[in-house]
Amino acid sequence: MNESLDRELSLKLFIVMARATRSVTDQVKIDIQNHGLNPTEFAVLELLYHKGSQPLQQIGEKILLASGSITYVVDKLETKGYLRRNPCPNDRRITHAVVTDEGKALMDRIFPEHELKLQKIFAGLDESEKETAISLMKKLGHYAEKL
Repeated sequence: MNESLDRELSLKLFIVMARATRSVTDQVKIDIQNHGLNPTEFAVLELLYHKGSQPLQQIGEKILLASGSITYVVDKLETKGYLRRNPCPNDRRITHAVVTDEGKALMDRIFPEHELKLQKIFAGLDESEKETAISLMKKLGHYAEKL
């Protein structure tokens, strides 16, 4: 492939990928907000719901959020009654976030709806296309991380 065409296709791919990501993200954001949460609150709850208790210090790494923002989000979720802080008995520097029964009940109710919304959003691709997209996005992401 010639360099000029490669440069042009790379730019076009970036624009198409960014626009598609924006459209999908906008739809997901609307779905999450319909449940009284913002996307970051949902991400924290979803992590705790599926992975169990997590140290506050590691939540940010797992959902790609700055540590200062995690404190704010955890405070909001704690105020809403969806999670609680649980100090580590062996190390006072570590505090875990744990989903409360109320938070679990919320996620039991809204997560299946969220999965259906994602299925609807991605219904424009068949199973084979989804598998190909997943593989290509992973390949691209891994390559970009190495740069």
